[in-house]
Amino acid sequence: MRTIIEPFRIKSVEPLRQTTPEERERYLEQAGYNLFLIEAGNILIDLLTDSGTSAMSTEQWAAVMRGDESYAGSESFFRLKRVVDELTGFRHMIPCHQGRAAERILFSVVARPGHIVPSNTHFDTTRANIEFTGARAVDLPIPEAADTQLRMDFKGNMDVAALESLIAAEGADRIPLVMLTITNNSGGGQPVSMANIEAVKSVSARHGIPFYLDACRFAENAWFIREREPGYADWSPKRIARKMFSLADGCTFSAKKDAFANIGGLLCSNDDRVAQQETNLLILTEGFPTYGGLAGRDLEAIAVGLEEVLDPDYLRYRIISTGYLGNHIAEHGVPIVEPPGGHAIYIDAARMLPHIPPHQFPGQALAVELYRHAGIRSVEIGSVMFGAAARHELLRLAIPRRVYTQSHIDYVVEAILEVNAQKERIRGMEIVEEPPFLRHFSARFRRL
Repeated sequence: MRTIIEPFRIKSVEPLRQTTPEERERYLEQAGYNLFLIEAGNILIDLLTDSGTSAMSTEQWAAVMRGDESYAGSESFFRLKRVVDELTGFRHMIPCHQGRAAERILFSVVARPGHIVPSNTHFDTTRANIEFTGARAVDLPIPEAADTQLRMDFKGNMDVAALESLIAAEGADRIPLVMLTITNNSGGGQPVSMANIEAVKSVSARHGIPFYLDACRFAENAWFIREREPGYADWSPKRIARKMFSLADGCTFSAKKDAFANIGGLLCSNDDRVAQQETNLLILTEGFPTYGGLAGRDLEAIAVGLEEVLDPDYLRYRIISTGYLGNHIAEHGVPIVEPPGGHAIYIDAARMLPHIPPHQFPGQALAVELYRHAGIRSVEIGSVMFGAAARHELLRLAIPRRVYTQSHIDYVVEAILEVNAQKERIRGMEIVEEPPFLRHFSARFRRL
C-alpha cells in the first residue's frame, strides 16, 4: 500500500480557527513580523517547532494520573529513572524542566572563558548557553553539508578530521567536551551514522575529552541508522539507541521531542564529580534532584513516552510522513535541504528567493509570507537565529508528533507551492529591535 496512515486513532479533538488574510496581516504588524509573537489561537497549522507540541497517548494520560507529587523521593522519579537507566546506561540522571536547562547546568559546570566546545552543529540554545559562560561554540559539519541539494545518507555527521585538527591547534585542555547533536537540527534535521558516533568517540577518548550527545531526537536518528547503515537492518530501534548512548560519557536531552512530553528534560553523566556539581546547581535553580523543576505527572509522561517513541510502526510512519511533505514540494521546484530529515523539512530560502540577500533575511521573509498566505507558522534557521555564524538561510517546517493528519500536510504542500509561484513578490526584512541573546525569539522587523 502506498497510502500513509497514522498508526493511531484520534480520541480527542481540538478546533482550529480559520483567519482571513486581512486579519493575518494585522497580526503580523502587531507582532513586528515575528511569528513567535503571534498568539497561537491565530495560527491554523503550527509548524514553528516540534518541541513540546506532541500529542500524548492514552497510556501517557493514564500515567499522568499516577503522578506522585512528593517533594522528595517521588515514586514517579524512580519510575522514570528505571526507564532511562535501562535505555541509556548512564550512571547519573538528573531531571530538568527542559533541554536548555540541562544545557545551562552542564556548561555552567564544565565551561569557562577560553574554552571551546565543538559539535557537528550546535542549535540555538546550546550555542547561547556555551557562549554565556564565555566559551566558544564551534561547528564542524562534514563538507558535504554545505550543499543543501546533495543527497547522502548521513549528512548530519561531524567532520572527524576537522575535530582532530581543532584539538591539535587548540589543545585538549581547552575543550571541556565534544558534543554531537542527533539528529543534526541546524543542519537540516539530518541523521548521524553509528560509524561517525564511534569515530568521534574514538578521537575524544584518545585525547581524554568527554563525549556528549545532544540526544533530543535520538529515536529518529536510530531509525535512520536502521534503514540506511549496513549491519543494522535487523536491529530494533531500542537496541540501536542503547548502542549510541553506550558510546557517550553523558547527554543532554529535551523530553519535549522524542519523548512526546509537553515539558521536561534530562541531564545524564558517567562522571561522579561532575554529576555532583550539576546536582548542586540543580537544587539552587531547578528544584530537588527527584523532581528537577517538573511535576511528578510530567516525569510519568516522559517515562511512558521514552518507551512509545521506539515503536517501529510509529518511527516508520514519522519518517515517511515527513518525507512526504519534503518530496512533494521538491518535486514542484521548491528547494529543500536534501534528503528530507526526520522531524522537519527545511526550505533553502536563499535558493528559493535569490533576489533577497542574507542581510535582508530571506528565511524570515518566507516565514512571514507563508503565514500571511495560509495561516501556517514556521521558523527561520539562518541569519536571524545565528547571525554571522549562519551557514544557510533556511525555513524550518517542524512537524509536531501525532498531531496533524495527512490532509493537514496536503494543505501545507498546497500553500507552499502557491507561495512559490509568487515568490518574486516577496520582500526582504530589516530588524528594528533585538535582545542581546537568542534574538529570533523576540526581535521585531519591518518589511523593506
